[in-house]
Amino acid sequence: MASYDPVVFEATPSVGGVWKHCVYRTTRLQTPRPDYEFSDYSWKNRDDPSFPTHTEIVDYLEGYADEFDLWRYISFGSKVVDIKFLGGAQAGFTELWSGTGKDPLRGKPMWEVGIVTGDSNTIQYYKFEFVVMCTGKYGDMPRMPVFPPGKGPEVFKGTVMHSLDYCKLSEEETVELMKGKKAVVVGYKKSAIDLANECAQANQGEGGQACTMLVRTLHWVVPSYSIWGLPFSMFYSTRLSQLFYERPNQGFFRSLVCRLMSPLRAGVSKFIESYLSWKLPLGKYGLTPGHPFVEDYASCQMAILPEGFFDMADRGLVCFKRASAGWCFSENGVVLDDGTKVEADLVFLATGFEGKDKLREVLPKPFRDLVVGKSSMMPLYRGTIHPLIPNMAFVGFVESVSNLHTSELRCRWLSGLLEGRFELPTVKAMMGHVAGEADAMRRTTRFYRRHCISTYSIHDSDGMCADLGSATLRKANWIAELFAPYNNKDYKE
Repeated sequence: MASYDPVVFEATPSVGGVWKHCVYRTTRLQTPRPDYEFSDYSWKNRDDPSFPTHTEIVDYLEGYADEFDLWRYISFGSKVVDIKFLGGAQAGFTELWSGTGKDPLRGKPMWEVGIVTGDSNTIQYYKFEFVVMCTGKYGDMPRMPVFPPGKGPEVFKGTVMHSLDYCKLSEEETVELMKGKKAVVVGYKKSAIDLANECAQANQGEGGQACTMLVRTLHWVVPSYSIWGLPFSMFYSTRLSQLFYERPNQGFFRSLVCRLMSPLRAGVSKFIESYLSWKLPLGKYGLTPGHPFVEDYASCQMAILPEGFFDMADRGLVCFKRASAGWCFSENGVVLDDGTKVEADLVFLATGFEGKDKLREVLPKPFRDLVVGKSSMMPLYRGTIHPLIPNMAFVGFVESVSNLHTSELRCRWLSGLLEGRFELPTVKAMMGHVAGEADAMRRTTRFYRRHCISTYSIHDSDGMCADLGSATLRKANWIAELFAPYNNKDYKE
């Protein structure tokens, strides 16, 4: 956005977000390097097949800031603690977004942002015409399970720690914490699996104890991006493959095609499941999900396993307990609802984060009450604009296989909106479009309460390119257009 002079308020002293401040020492990206890069800045080791470590990701982001001289726009150590709306009581509830549906920058401040810097308790306020919220969905606010009286962590004699607090420990501190201790990890998504793996590593050798994972909901896990020797991208990241999946606001003909192609979709999912069941000992440990693989992919809940994870399980350093009906604390550990007791010295809560609460904490009324819609997702048009919140955008709240690409293209679309290159539909039409996305998710997966575009990401990108007046077909020829995977390089301007 060269024609503007943006200010970035960053609460921490560095760039990188969760990759800098909310990761374990062994955490790696779940996406290959070519699928996680800016369109105008490649990885130096782009052909390295390994998944990047969190330190490599931070180095990459810092290199991007160096390349484009972005440091001058960032105010580090500046935490946003309050946002005031200056536009009047009815400004967010007009027929057109921000009153006009276009050209939101009209020289009039609409928001006043309160900042606290360093150790100061003094709030400094700054006025802006437009605000972009990039606080993300992870980190800062842990999601904590709630227990009946007398069954929570207060009755447990050991240590209870959320994964957010575990991230703040050094390698030496984590090993000292876990070595020789009976640990329970609550959860079975990426952060829980990585934490259990680190616990197992710390307990190798004499005196080591097993780490028990409490699994409420099973999800498919993947060892790599290769399925029976075929690249994973060919199943979901080509224009042809995505033709068979539900997309938002599709017409009768598209709906008919999707219905006719349902056996093919099921066949692709079973093909992948057959490989995972052969490659991994899911049946041995009772970890085979009862739902199709595509439902996890469509809700962005597929986890890439750390190397050697099930080797640790085979050695007895990681074990699994199903906690489908719930669990609670006891004096000496945890108790599952079926009466099974698991002794523990440590209980780690890898139960996720309340990303939307970060927004509610700073947004003023009535806007804070609009953050979550009826579908439990943020109602964001093009994954960026809340139709009822004027002169504000949200970036980083839509998930895909490549979140960096998803966010970059939305920033480009937002820049076009601010430049007046296109006009938004009416508020009613945008809300209808958002509802269509939620309906498409609901028809595709039972885990629809997440804004994930993985099975229609190319269609999503097409819509933003069309708004900008850019080409929607980005490949060199029709063969590549149908069969070659799409990635960020296809959208380089």
